[in-house]
Amino acid sequence: MRAVQYTRFGPPEVLRVDDVPTPRPGPGEVLVEVRAASVDAGELAFRAGRLRGIARARFPRGLGGDFTGRVAALGPGVPAWSVGEEVWGLMPHFAFGAIADYVAVPEQRLARAPENLSLLDAAALPSSGTTALTALTDKAGLTSGERLLVRGATGGVGSIAVQLGKALGAHVTALAGARNLGWVTELGADAALDYRTTRPQDLGHYDVILDVVGTDLGAYQARLARRGRMVALAFDQDRILASMVTTGLRAALSPRRMKLFSNNPSPARITELTASAEAGSIRPVIDTAYPIGDVAEAHRRLEAGGVRGKLIIDMQR
Repeated sequence: MRAVQYTRFGPPEVLRVDDVPTPRPGPGEVLVEVRAASVDAGELAFRAGRLRGIARARFPRGLGGDFTGRVAALGPGVPAWSVGEEVWGLMPHFAFGAIADYVAVPEQRLARAPENLSLLDAAALPSSGTTALTALTDKAGLTSGERLLVRGATGGVGSIAVQLGKALGAHVTALAGARNLGWVTELGADAALDYRTTRPQDLGHYDVILDVVGTDLGAYQARLARRGRMVALAFDQDRILASMVTTGLRAALSPRRMKLFSNNPSPARITELTASAEAGSIRPVIDTAYPIGDVAEAHRRLEAGGVRGKLIIDMQR
């Protein structure tokens, strides 16, 4: 089968499509024939080697953290699924390899795919959707009538957070590039501001700030209301290790106001995402779908910025 791998750290050109053995599902695992997988911004730092000081660097390394597809085979002790069922899910935490023809994953990492979405469209949601759900409901406790600021509102997580915040009854302000202001308003933002011309001190105060950028966190934290909460989902890519340390210290010193987490959704959370998609509370946003052979181009595009929603790898192209 085909699988995207890399054998050294470096630019997008290190990515290649290899022919590897098809995995066999072990006890409690499901083999999924992958229809599509998303390109995860969080993997850019891993691929480039900027996290080599804290991440194990066993090669070859796979790529891709979430996927949609159909059940192809069942390991021992998996009565809940049937061959042919449409599913979506995530790889085990910090395990990559979803950009492949087949993946074998624990059954707890799967849920029924939404019936109202194609498997291609749905591939934009598993990672971004569960991240946004956890950030706004579990970590921030966003409630109806509160003021929410989404910083980085056009990306995979940000575009879902705008929709979810509106569905939860919040007043949503989105920070985005000038060309995307009308677009994020269509997603549900009550106010859309150009991040290039809007300084933190120009903003009001917010009950919840969701940050998917990772820079100038102190300046934005100062825009929190008295009982405000910030959820930081990104680090400064130009100084990523230092940014992780300083953001972690902020969270340790002020745990009520600064929230951090690494997305590792429970089975219930993945199932909740299916319900949210079917209810229309959130919808996938796909910028571009690439064939597997163009995965390096997808990484270059993501690094260049300006992506609306998610980049998808279409395994049938």
